[in-house]
Amino acid sequence: MIKLLFIGDVISEPGCKAVRNILPKIKRDQNIDVVVANAENSAQGNGISAKSAKSLFESGCDVLTGGNHTLRRHNSYAMLNENRHILRPYNLSRFCPGRGVCVLDKGKYSIAVINLIGQTYLDANSSPFEEINNILKNIDTPLIFIDFHAEATGEKAALAHYLDGKVSAIIGTHTHVQTNDARVLDNGTGFLTDVGMVGPYDSVLGVDPKCVLRRITTKMATRFEVRDSKCIFNAALVELDERTGKCLNISTISIL
Repeated sequence: MIKLLFIGDVISEPGCKAVRNILPKIKRDQNIDVVVANAENSAQGNGISAKSAKSLFESGCDVLTGGNHTLRRHNSYAMLNENRHILRPYNLSRFCPGRGVCVLDKGKYSIAVINLIGQTYLDANSSPFEEINNILKNIDTPLIFIDFHAEATGEKAALAHYLDGKVSAIIGTHTHVQTNDARVLDNGTGFLTDVGMVGPYDSVLGVDPKCVLRRITTKMATRFEVRDSKCIFNAALVELDERTGKCLNISTISIL
């Protein structure tokens, strides 16, 4: 059995700090084999930086996934091209730096990690439903994990059912709120609408409430700031059959 831990959107330096403090113990206690984390907001502000990526890898992450903020920092483009363990959504424009698939070689087995982005209210250049078929043609391991960075819960559920039996697990990111619907679908694919975040608990999706309220009530341009305060650590634990790639169990983790 393979145990994969998927960590929700890591928010800025407080989120990176929480991962450093919490992840090593979870890995030891749960005998985790693979760790994937969404890092599209891990830099100070948003996006991903060399500093935030280094922090998350040193904390024990194997692969970092992205979303609609991944390309916000031009100085991260070279890193996205060079580091095969840092992903951006596959179905962005083909002219974007980086890649959307990583096949992680763990010696006894390989596991494919795929990053996709939704079409509803987000920046998808092509349909995730069409692109995933092209991706799967070129993957020769039964262990396949997808981070689907999407706004609409219906779109997430639809893609999960579309891929039921074809991938090991598909878990949503982007909303920063952990959902209570972790389950294994009929044909053996694990699904969770949204894994949540690792970021300040007393916040609006990780952002200082004062900043969000100013934006909403005045419509004025406002710099979003993240308070260095107590964080919520949201993740999902996915247990996979090494031979078939089927999901045996999926459960959520929430630590405050």
